[in-house]
Amino acid sequence: MLLMAGEVLRFHAVSKNLPESGLFRFLAHHQDHVEWRGCTLHDLIQPSFSFLVGCALPWSIANRKARGQGPGGIWLHTIWRAFLLIALGVFLRSGGSKFTHFTFEDTLSQIGLGYVALTFLAWRPMAIQVTGLIAVLAGYWALFAFAPLPPAGFDPASVGVPTDWPEKLTGFAAHWNKNAHPAHAFDAWFLNLFPRIKPWLYNGGGYVTLSFIPTLATMILGLLAGQWLRRTDLAAGRRLGGLVLAGLAGLALGTLLDRTGACPSVKRIWTPSWVLFSGGWCCLFLAGFHAVADVRRWTGPLFPLVVVGMNSIFTYVIAHLWDGFFRQNTTNHLNTFLLWLKGPEIFADGGTFWTVTTGPYAPFFEGAIALLCIWLCCLWLWRKKLFIRI
Repeated sequence: MLLMAGEVLRFHAVSKNLPESGLFRFLAHHQDHVEWRGCTLHDLIQPSFSFLVGCALPWSIANRKARGQGPGGIWLHTIWRAFLLIALGVFLRSGGSKFTHFTFEDTLSQIGLGYVALTFLAWRPMAIQVTGLIAVLAGYWALFAFAPLPPAGFDPASVGVPTDWPEKLTGFAAHWNKNAHPAHAFDAWFLNLFPRIKPWLYNGGGYVTLSFIPTLATMILGLLAGQWLRRTDLAAGRRLGGLVLAGLAGLALGTLLDRTGACPSVKRIWTPSWVLFSGGWCCLFLAGFHAVADVRRWTGPLFPLVVVGMNSIFTYVIAHLWDGFFRQNTTNHLNTFLLWLKGPEIFADGGTFWTVTTGPYAPFFEGAIALLCIWLCCLWLWRKKLFIRI
């Protein structure tokens, strides 16, 4: 959540102001998504969120059972939660539009679309969960692999892809080219069932609704990891080692599928190799935090993360709706302070408090104030023991 909210730090703008800075070029690269194939730190935010939904589910179900809630109540809550996640995703994506923007490729909608199936598997034995994971990955791979390639004369520009796009895949990997696959064809039908001013033609980023199917696989990986961590019959070292081994195996298998061309690793359409590769990183991240927080009990340094993690949905929403509000209002009042201190001539060139005082680093400091405001809101909720859940 902090990485997602951290977009307000605007490393890209600072890197543009300081083209010679290798540090900000590196930070800017990892604060954005890759064009198609590959991975940055920013690309791992959504799979981490999805993975943790599955990881937390065993604790959630156990907690509801302990409170005396039966299967019927749990299922009603599951269906209601799935609906709210989808609706909230659509709501947030409709900001700035004159009409409801009916698309379902955002993080919340993708989780909501697969949440009922995830809960169904959470009640099943591990063998069925693993079978479900394999079936989802194999089925989604087959959907692309056995679909016919676009016919001769197909114009990529008709689906928003430049003819000379450097990320174009060739050979067998061409089955996963941007907006030239069955998942895009599904959206061309499905999304046009909703009210629109003009027909939906393509997603400029290549994102698709059907990504919720392999996102379910990511959540199943999290479910398996959560169940593994709940095993009291295993020593802490063995639980930790199991997560590390699973993480390394996921990285290795995902990379192998990508490098051989059998299944390119593409986050935007959530290919099976991406599920394994990103799932590997999620396991390693979880192992690291488990080692620090649960095994070593070094919880103090993690407090800033705990505050945000306890209100992750709130953080997600506020980062989408209020980041500009915090940034703009803080700047306005600091402008007034500088006006009082230095006089109106300081703004003769149309600058702001940040551009006058921090120069090329202004976008970073503006964003840092906004990020601090978001974190302070989470801190206030944490101190009041107010935790917003769906």
